[in-house]
Amino acid sequence: MTEKTAARIAVIADTSLQRHVLQQALTGSGYQVVMNSDPARLDQDTLSACETDLWLVDLAQSEDSPLVDSLLESASAPVLFGEGHAPERHSENYPRWERRLFGKLKKLVGDPSQAVGPSLEALLAEAQRPSRLDLPAALADTPLVAGEPARQVWLLAASLGGPAAVKAFLDALPGGLPIGFVYAQHIDASFENALPQAVGRHSQWHVNPARHGDAVRCGEVVVVPISHELGFADDGAMQIAERGWPEPYSPSIDQMMLNLAQHFGAMSGVIAFSGMGSDGSAAAAYVRRQGGLIWTQRADSCACPSMPDSLREGGYSSHSGDPRELAETLVNHLAEQCS
Repeated sequence: MTEKTAARIAVIADTSLQRHVLQQALTGSGYQVVMNSDPARLDQDTLSACETDLWLVDLAQSEDSPLVDSLLESASAPVLFGEGHAPERHSENYPRWERRLFGKLKKLVGDPSQAVGPSLEALLAEAQRPSRLDLPAALADTPLVAGEPARQVWLLAASLGGPAAVKAFLDALPGGLPIGFVYAQHIDASFENALPQAVGRHSQWHVNPARHGDAVRCGEVVVVPISHELGFADDGAMQIAERGWPEPYSPSIDQMMLNLAQHFGAMSGVIAFSGMGSDGSAAAAYVRRQGGLIWTQRADSCACPSMPDSLREGGYSSHSGDPRELAETLVNHLAEQCS
């Protein structure tokens, strides 16, 4: 498997529901499903002809399967046994089940988010400067000291396809808004230093690495560290922990949502852009209870809609749009707060 090619996974499961849930979970996490079959419908020739990087075997009803025994003896690719019945996609147990599955797959066949890093090259080469939204009079007439600590902080959350979407959002957003952002992007740590330039080069927003002990400031986008958890002190200062993020995602969007909403409450919000899996769904109810808003990128504008879809399907998203529409809605939302 190359860095830009998603791992191929062959699924053998003996219930149609399990095959359906696994298909959704695997494709939503960025993997290629090259087979998804009931063992009763398979023969040795079909197994031998299948080109895969991993076999995922999940048998809920069959205690013994000669075909699986044969697979274990002859397969050149690793074989991973599932945990039986997967929970309903929108149940409270589903995110935990998906994280466990993804954690195992990541160790065996790699992380599909590794494809995000190479995509930055296209953004760095992009010459076009898209048109920027106008700053409404209600905001233009409000005195704002550039660089002052932001009382309102929103999370930009993204995974596969995220950098292009976040760049389009920031390109459209005018400066002079009374808000700061933290940006959590699933990406290989080796591309962390290239991310601020890639997404911020055409915008009026300063895209910076996180600074321990300093506040998120109006007019800036703070890139969440890939390898260390980011939280906030009582006074709002950023705290970069020595510990890493909870497995399997780096950074963990769920954990970043919890940390943000715990401190900023109703002065926080989340915009979930293109991404794989359902990172963020487990923390969404807490964000809403704290008074925070959750918006999502519209599926037809996403390279990978699984992450925003999971928030919409769970009933957590109150607004959806493409990146420019999300920027326009945010500008109007902030203008209403100032009027």
